Amino acid sequence: QVQLVESGGGLVQAGGSLRLSCAASGRTFSSRAIAWFRQAPGKEREFVAAIAWSAGALYYADSVKGRFTISRDNAKSTVYLQMNSLTPQDTAVYYCAGSNRYYYAVTPALSLTDEYNYWGQGTQVTVSS
Repeated sequence: QVQLVESGGGLVQAGGSLRLSCAASGRTFSSRAIAWFRQAPGKEREFVAAIAWSAGALYYADSVKGRFTISRDNAKSTVYLQMNSLTPQDTAVYYCAGSNRYYYAVTPALSLTDEYNYWGQGTQVTVSS
């Protein structure tokens, strides 16, 4: 089993930046992809970004392309989400999720919640106008 813990959320003004962290522990060798999702009040959970190291793949939602960057520090078993040029529409609880599936290439499947076996508890990001 893999445990995921998010951190780095907080309150920031529009135009500002935050870096979220997703630290993995447990059977981390079985994890092959990590994604970030977010959920705003009254809305469904939506995909933000994913990294699948088995495929060397990065995948982003159109709404965050050019503003957010997902990366991985293998030595620390941590995945980061650097968020720049934040807007109030980015306000949400951000969750990281892990998958044991083996990916051969970038695939839209990385954006589906059903692809992921385990989830963190979430971290709140609030962007003020």
